[in-house]
Amino acid sequence: MRGQRSLLLGPARLCLRLLLLLGYRRRCPPLLRGLVQRWRYGKVCLRSLLYNSFGGSDTAVDAAFEPVYWLVDNVIRWFGVVFVVLVIVLTGSIVAIAYLCVLPLILRTYSVPRLCWHFFYSHWNLILIVFHYYQAITTPPGYPPQGRNDIATVSICKKCIYPKPARTHHCSICNRCVLKMDHHCRILSLFSRFTPRALHRVHRPWLNNCVGHYNHRYFFSFCFFMTLGCVYCSYGSWDLFREAYAAIEKMKQLDKNKLQAIANQTYHQTPPPTFSFRERITHKSLVYLWFLCSSVALALGALTMWHAVLISRGETSIERHINKKERRRLQAKGRVFRNPYNYGCLDNWKVFLGVDTGRHWLTRVLLPSSHLPHGNGMSWDPPPWVTAHSASVMAV
Repeated sequence: MRGQRSLLLGPARLCLRLLLLLGYRRRCPPLLRGLVQRWRYGKVCLRSLLYNSFGGSDTAVDAAFEPVYWLVDNVIRWFGVVFVVLVIVLTGSIVAIAYLCVLPLILRTYSVPRLCWHFFYSHWNLILIVFHYYQAITTPPGYPPQGRNDIATVSICKKCIYPKPARTHHCSICNRCVLKMDHHCRILSLFSRFTPRALHRVHRPWLNNCVGHYNHRYFFSFCFFMTLGCVYCSYGSWDLFREAYAAIEKMKQLDKNKLQAIANQTYHQTPPPTFSFRERITHKSLVYLWFLCSSVALALGALTMWHAVLISRGETSIERHINKKERRRLQAKGRVFRNPYNYGCLDNWKVFLGVDTGRHWLTRVLLPSSHLPHGNGMSWDPPPWVTAHSASVMAV
């Protein structure tokens, strides 16, 4: 584009220089002088329209995927409520199968101490899952105040045209800036490899909320305890699953034999069914429980581990891409990038979970707690109990 523009403006520049040499030296008339000034002004306006300091490969990728972004913003976001209902229905079905199918079986086989342990652990895990999921979908992520000039900002949002504090990013689905934005959801995780802006549009439909400063802990805790619950159900029901799967295979063989018997005998000679309706439903429910819990444990466990790594580094999903780009840029100059929000692995977890004292690991992590996170999401001074903190390059 620049080559074509220079090719078109080349003859015009030559004529302008000739006019300047001939006109200004011979005291050109005011009309010609006015034309020259208008030409200069028009050239400045044209350059201002074509100039973009934010141009680059990221802008090109964003422009290429703009139709996909539009689809996400206007179509997929309406599926959020449907997916939330689906999560509730699937979780409720697992709980119902555990009470109606699994509990009667283990009451006849497990000892009393083992039953007590399963009773307390399963209900503790279920309460934490329900609590953190409810808090994650109902707690606002936090938004920067508008109309205030006394907040520390690092840039101006190109969408909102408002001051943007550190770690704040614009969510195109919420259509506003979010404090310490991590993501909105993740149905298009493929595009998160390209640009940080793509992460703003990534959608996790089973949450239907933007994850930011005030509900990031609820989101991670839900993922963690849901993974624990799925692993617990999958591992605990392994023997029941094997027996149920063998019974289903036997039922299929018996049904096949019945069809052959019906074809060769009269209807009054058909043998009665070996398995009752309740037994059939129980076996199929146990197989459904094991497959669903195992698949969710694998998928959600991988996502939880990835977020745990980010939390250990003091980063969010968006900051991971920004810091990676900044690290490469400084490395090319022989410098080292240091994340200003990384206080060390243990201190990062304390800040994230809101653990100030030793007993908070019990009252704020292992028990339901609605305490607020550290800070207000606009200033990021380290807590007083952080052991060490080195000032470094600011990540935005």
